[in-house]
Amino acid sequence: MIFEKITLNDAYLIKLEKNYDERGFFARSFCLDEFKKNGINISIKQCNISFNTKTNTLRGMHYQDDDEYGEGKIIRCTRGKIYDVIIDLRKESPTYLQWQGISLDAATHNALYAPKGFAHGFQTLTENTEVYYHMTAIYKPELSSGIRWDDPIFNIQWPNSSPILSEKDASYSNYQP
Repeated sequence: MIFEKITLNDAYLIKLEKNYDERGFFARSFCLDEFKKNGINISIKQCNISFNTKTNTLRGMHYQDDDEYGEGKIIRCTRGKIYDVIIDLRKESPTYLQWQGISLDAATHNALYAPKGFAHGFQTLTENTEVYYHMTAIYKPELSSGIRWDDPIFNIQWPNSSPILSEKDASYSNYQP
């Protein structure tokens, strides 16, 4: 695995090191030792799948605001293509309140690592998109929170400014720093 630092502090784009032969390729998509070598102490507690039938579906911006149950995430698009966005909400971070968007798709097999303290969301760019998450915390509905996808504090540049939203995601308020 190749860990590429991105703009936001402690977040990484993770690329696979593919070993090809006449059958295709083989690659590790997760290795605890590789994460530790890159300064990431991670413990996977839960895995989730999000399947989205329609292009332009937007899920986010979600986070779990809690010291014990804050969610770090490894996000991979296993079918289709998404525009994935993370926001650094860690007040002590040099990239506090900054966001970054990265395209993830099934063809490249890349993943995005967002540490605990980040909000996360994505917009589908194709129909029948599947997103697979490794989570560092168990989901606790009572700790679940979110930020409006179009909050002017962040001014996220989504591919489509008229997304398909759930009622819950549409009801989120703007972030209060």
